[in-house]
Amino acid sequence: MKNRSVYFWSLVVALGGFLFGFDTAVISGAERAVQQVWGLTPVQHGLTVSIALIGTVFGAIFGGIPSDRLGRRQTLIWIAVLYFVSALGAALTSSWGAFLAFRFLGGLGVGASSVTAPLYISEVSPPESRGRMVSMFQFNIVLGILVAYLSNYLLTGAGAEDWRWMLGVQVLPAAVFFLLLFRVPESPRWLIGRSRVEEGRRVFQLINPATADQDVAAIRTTTATDEAREGGRSLFARQYRGPVVLAVLFAVFNQVSGINAIIYFAPRIFEMTGLGKGSALLSSAGLGLVNFAFTLLARQFIDRFGRRKLMLIGSYGLIATLGLVAAAFYRQDFSALGGLLVPVLLFVYIAFFAFSQGAVIWVFISEIFPNTVRAQGQALGSSTHWVMAAGIAFTFPYLAERLGGGHTFAFFCAMMVLQLLFVWRLMPETKGTSLEQLEKTLILH
Repeated sequence: MKNRSVYFWSLVVALGGFLFGFDTAVISGAERAVQQVWGLTPVQHGLTVSIALIGTVFGAIFGGIPSDRLGRRQTLIWIAVLYFVSALGAALTSSWGAFLAFRFLGGLGVGASSVTAPLYISEVSPPESRGRMVSMFQFNIVLGILVAYLSNYLLTGAGAEDWRWMLGVQVLPAAVFFLLLFRVPESPRWLIGRSRVEEGRRVFQLINPATADQDVAAIRTTTATDEAREGGRSLFARQYRGPVVLAVLFAVFNQVSGINAIIYFAPRIFEMTGLGKGSALLSSAGLGLVNFAFTLLARQFIDRFGRRKLMLIGSYGLIATLGLVAAAFYRQDFSALGGLLVPVLLFVYIAFFAFSQGAVIWVFISEIFPNTVRAQGQALGSSTHWVMAAGIAFTFPYLAERLGGGHTFAFFCAMMVLQLLFVWRLMPETKGTSLEQLEKTLILH
């Protein structure tokens, strides 16, 4: 990339994604020990594991407020503090109640990070590389998950209370994130939207001196136009109806693909097909590696192919793989490929998901809202994503037991048919276009 400053800022802010992934996955290594330490009942254990996800929902719902009022950078600094305090507190506490509180704080950080980090990167990136820059956030989420699993493995047996080390090690990347954020400027679009025009101009001059004045003029014009409209700073004003519908539908389709059900319950799904526990766990680790590889691949194509083309490719692939998995469960025939039919199909499924929805969601939602309501719009899309994620995760075991694998995966497949229609008929292409030009295209006048 030509502008090393923008790349550095984006890389630093994307560390919020790394901590997002790490915080989400690290509990997997500690949950059994935590249950034993405090003698938790099954209900208490379930709450302990899911409390961070509950915090994530609240962080996503309300994450747009500090991002709008304090600024993107200041909000990210507070997010780093939340990650640090959560990791240190959860590792050191001797109280189950305090443990829940600290894990909830970490969840708030995850939810707020999913709002603010893509928002910031989108607002500082040049149009021609914005997709690659924002998708760095998703790449770091996947990397954080992998590093958490590796860290848990390496710290297993590191003393009688190794689970404390597993949770506490997150203070190191959180501290690095906090310190590096002081080398990142505030978003120029937020500054100009708050009438701090000269400060915003100076940041744009660091990004691209040749277009700085043009960028400032375009933002001032669109901001003034938006504020002059009735309900100009209200996300649910009539003129923002299009982006609101796009963000909500995109987030809903992301989750009704079944992605979190498959990631969270992969060992259970594989055991349903007759694999032993050891093979099921190994196959689950393989899903993480495939997710990582194809997220990395998608970054190379998102600005070349465009968001819409990646989504079309992914939709066809998800329909095919989910349909074949459903058929295997209906026929109860898992003998093909030496009993690895369903695991292989789900590996291909993860590849298609990572190449499309996984890479595109945070990019697309961060692009489609105008400057005046971008934080609110990002919060809406992110909170929809997390509410759906919680719903799918909580209902999947019940649905799989009552309906069976066939009906469950057929439902996910049907949802991806609807996603294909959504992409084909409603989803606009956003690659290579400035945020202000996209506003002219997507907002009702």
